[in-house]
Amino acid sequence: MRIGVDASCWGNRRGFGRFTRELFFALLELDKSNDYVFFVDSEMSDAYDIPSGVEKIVAKTQQAQIEAASAGGRRSLQDIWSMTREVLRHRVDVFFFPAVYSYFPILNRTKIVLTIHDVIADHHPELVFPDRRSKYFWKLKQNLAIKQANVIATVSEHSKNEIADYFRINESKIRVIPEAASSVFQKIPQDRMFFSTLSKHGLTPEQRFLLYVGGISPHKNLGTLIDAFKLILDRDSNHDIKLVLVGDYTDDPFYSAYPTLKKQIDDLELQGSVLFTGFITDEDLVCLYNSATLLVFPSLEEGFGLPAIEAMACGTPIAASTYGSLPEIVAGAGRFFDPTSAAGMADVIGDVLSNESVRAEMIRSGMERSKEYCWKKAADETLGIFNSLGPR
Repeated sequence: MRIGVDASCWGNRRGFGRFTRELFFALLELDKSNDYVFFVDSEMSDAYDIPSGVEKIVAKTQQAQIEAASAGGRRSLQDIWSMTREVLRHRVDVFFFPAVYSYFPILNRTKIVLTIHDVIADHHPELVFPDRRSKYFWKLKQNLAIKQANVIATVSEHSKNEIADYFRINESKIRVIPEAASSVFQKIPQDRMFFSTLSKHGLTPEQRFLLYVGGISPHKNLGTLIDAFKLILDRDSNHDIKLVLVGDYTDDPFYSAYPTLKKQIDDLELQGSVLFTGFITDEDLVCLYNSATLLVFPSLEEGFGLPAIEAMACGTPIAASTYGSLPEIVAGAGRFFDPTSAAGMADVIGDVLSNESVRAEMIRSGMERSKEYCWKKAADETLGIFNSLGPR
C-alpha cells in the first residue's frame, strides 16, 4: 500500500510539527510493509532530517507553509493546486494530514485521514484570529477538509468529544492518536553543560523558577499567570523566584499576545522577575525542565498539552488548568486550578512551593504517568487506521 503524507509541516517548531516528526519516526520503524510518500513544499525541499527510505515529492510553492497555516494567512490557489497536482501524479492509496492547518484538497478517490488537534479556533475565535477574514478562510478550509476525510484523527479523548460535539460527527469516525514525549526528555545529570545552559538563560542552579512552555497566543492565558505570579510575590516578599516563559514570540506567525504581556509586566514592575527565552533547542529545554521548581500550564483550552508529558518525563511537577485536555493527560500526577482565577492559581502554586513533600510525590507520580504515553503506541494506532482504509 502507498501512503501519502503531507510533510509540509515537518520542520514546524510548534506542537503539530513535533507530532509529525515523532509519529513518523516511530511509524517507519514499525511498518516495513507499506511504502510512504512524503509531499513537501519548496521550503522543505532541502530538509535534512526527513527519514531515509521514504519517497520525497517536492511541490513548487511560493509561500512558506508556516505563513500559510498562520492565523492570518492561507495558501494561495497556485500553491494549493501545486500540492494537489503532485498527489494526483504520484498515486497513493491513503493520504494523511498531520494537521488541518496545512490541508489542501485531494481530487480523486484516495482515502483521507485528517488530524484535528483541537477546536480552540472554533470555540475561541476571538483569541485566535486577528480579523474576520482570517476566521472565514479558516472555516472554509476546515469544513472542506472534514467533508473529504474518511477518518478524523485527534490526540486526546477530550478533543475527540469536542470534535464530535462541535461538528456533529459520529464518534466512530474519530480515532485517538495520543502524543508522547521524545526520548530526549528525561532526567539528566547536573554537569558543566547543564550549568552553562542555565547561565545562558539568566538562571543559576540555586534559582527557583516557575516554568511555562508553549505558544504566546491569548488562549494560553499567560496574562492570568503573570497576575498570579505577582500575587505570590506580594504575599511573601521572601520568595526568591522567577517566572520563565519559553516560546517563540518574536517570529511567531500565529496571533501573539506578546505586546500585551510585555506591557503588563512593565506595569506590574516585574521586568527582572519574568524572563522570555524565545524559541530554544530541545537540549536547552531539557535543562530548564530538569531545573524548574514547577511547570505551570494555565491554558483556557488544550487539545493535548505536550509540554506536560515532557515535563513529567524530566521529573518536573505540574500545576495545570482544569480546562481542556490537561486533567486527562496529567491526571492524578498534578495539581489543578481554575484558569480564570489569578488568586486560585496563586493558591495552588503557593501550596506546591511551600511543601517539599508534595513536590516530591508529584515528581514521582509524574514520571510514572509519563511512561503511559509512548510514540510506539501512537504508531500502532496510526498503522491500524491506514490498514483499515487501504487495499485488502
